[in-house]
Order: sequence, then structure tokens, then C-alpha cells
Amino acid sequence: MKSFTVLEGLVAPMDRANVDTDMIIPKQFLKSIKRSGFGPNLFDEMRYLDEGQPGQDNSQRPLNPDFPLNQKRYQGASILLARENFGCGSSREHAPWALEDYGFRCIVAPSFADIFYNNCFKNGILPVVLTPEQVDQLFTELYAEQGYQLKVDLEQQQLQTPEGEVFRFEVDPARKHCLLQGLDDIGVTLESAEAIRSFEQRWRQRSPWLFGVLGQEQR
Repeated sequence: MKSFTVLEGLVAPMDRANVDTDMIIPKQFLKSIKRSGFGPNLFDEMRYLDEGQPGQDNSQRPLNPDFPLNQKRYQGASILLARENFGCGSSREHAPWALEDYGFRCIVAPSFADIFYNNCFKNGILPVVLTPEQVDQLFTELYAEQGYQLKVDLEQQQLQTPEGEVFRFEVDPARKHCLLQGLDDIGVTLESAEAIRSFEQRWRQRSPWLFGVLGQEQR
């Protein structure tokens, strides 16, 4: 998993509340568990004018010109500015996979659905919770300025606007550590690899039959 320290990037808007995971990545794309290749189908139903299918050549599909991600000013965005209850609905982990595969490393919103919020940290995305008033301000500034960028510093737990205004945000210390170090659940487990090996060795000596070791005397 990619680590997250400081991100300074272009911002794209998702100016609607209650964006659920089926909007983020529709159900027909959930057959794959590769964690990659979902970016072209992110927000598929809003992004294209036709119905998308797995394996389809998206470069030939008609784009919705009113959708932000199809507009030139938001191309290459790595920060998504959203409204309340982002990521609600089903618990599919494909949703953060699609966002990360597209290029988003940070999502800023007044609130997130709990499971989606947790899944973001496990997939290298930082979900930042600000007040509704702060998010309103960012939307106003974003629409007023082309090439609008934000600087997000996870270590300092702060977000900085182009004018230098700083908004602080909270993050659980354990999640912060994992994201700073680029550790998913497997990575966290491997941090204790030596202790795990030592434990297994002790049990192998005490109860060899548990490990399929035959013909050894029990100690």
C-alpha cells in the first residue's frame, strides 16, 4: 500500500450528499478482486451517457459533459471534495479501490459512512472530516478558481488552502501510523513477524502433532 505523508494536489468536486458505493462503482463491476483496473468505471453511471459493462472499451463510450471528472479543469485531480455521508450503502471495498485507481488519494467531506471510512485507510486513501461550513467554503473557492489545489499534511493533521488558511482535522493514531507507513492489515501483521515466528517455534516444540510433525517425542 502507498504511504501518505503530504499531498498537494488539484481538487475535483462531488457536490451532492449521500453518494453511495453503487454510485462510486456500480454492481456489475464487482466480479474482479484484483484491486486494480476500476478507475475507468469510477462514478460510471454519472460519468458516461450509456450503461457500462465489464471489459468494455471506455474510450469509445459517450461522456457526460456536465460531470466534473469529464471537464478539463479537473483532469488529474488527486483530492475529491464531497458532501455529507459520502460512501454510504453497501460495504464493497471496490469503492475505495476505484477511487485510488483513478488517482484520488484524499477525500474531504463533512461525514463518511463508517465502513467506507475504514476501508479508505486500508487502501491508501485519507478521508478528511471537516465541518459543513468549512466544506461550503472550499466548494465556493473551488468553483471560483481554476486549478484549485489543497495541501494535506497527515503528520500535522492539517489542510491548507491556496490563501494559506489552515483547517485542522482529527484522525485515529493507529490509522495515522498505518497510512504514514503504508501498512495495510497484512503489513501491520508482518510488523510482528518475529514474535509470530517465536510463538510458532515454542508451540512446535511443545505440541509437534499440531504441525504435522510425526515421530518426535513430546517434551
